[in-house]
Amino acid sequence: MIQDIYPSQLINTYYDRSCTDADSVLMYRNGAVLMRDGRFPAVGECTGQRFIYLFSIDDIHYYGAPYEEIEGYAPVSLYALRTSADKVSAFAAVTGRHLMQWYESHRFCGHCRTELVHSRKERMLECPQCGAQYFPQIAPAVIVGIVNGDRMLVTQYAGREYTRYALIAGYTEIGETAEETVRREVREETGLRVRNIRYYKSQPWGLSGSLLLGYFCELDGDDTITLDHTELDLATWLDREHLPDDDDRSSLTSEMIRVFKHAGQSGL
Repeated sequence: MIQDIYPSQLINTYYDRSCTDADSVLMYRNGAVLMRDGRFPAVGECTGQRFIYLFSIDDIHYYGAPYEEIEGYAPVSLYALRTSADKVSAFAAVTGRHLMQWYESHRFCGHCRTELVHSRKERMLECPQCGAQYFPQIAPAVIVGIVNGDRMLVTQYAGREYTRYALIAGYTEIGETAEETVRREVREETGLRVRNIRYYKSQPWGLSGSLLLGYFCELDGDDTITLDHTELDLATWLDREHLPDDDDRSSLTSEMIRVFKHAGQSGL
């Protein structure tokens, strides 16, 4: 998956660190990040003065900055980049976008409207007037693999750029456990009921600022689908041999589909 960058290592602890000309800069516009020949601009190539430390991967330090035009560089779609062979750059770009969206949307205090300042000790914005504190927001969401014997339920989103098969998914609401989210999302989007909910694996997904929690579960009762057309264009049962086995190795959804497809009689 996109976060599987071993032996490289993400160092996401915040440091009040001054940038150098050689450090990498992540700049975004309309769902794309600025790149040239597979690399990001260096600080020394930028004219802007506003750089904020995001994280490091191994000995490469990444900073965020407002978008600017730099000769020789062009925006590269995050959607396309996430499936590239350069997993470190893909993960850096997606994770950086999560942080930069948070910084961009938290410039002023929601209590007193004073401009926020960055803590020098941790990744936190604070209000110098009323003392309110703001931390990066991570939204928990579930990915659900519904199993019915040798069949799995696959879906296609309504009105999305992503057109491959997907699985039932949704955000956890206030007061819910992740398992309750599984039951609710399945019921709302397909009318089905499920049982034997089993946690599989998690994935950070910076494109939506989420932590995805993958679950397998079994159909409980009737397999008739009542589709929520505001969320989905399609929901259908597919036998293992008809499930896709594409080259997308970036997402939890694709991995869960492949795991079930090749599980045979191993228990899924």
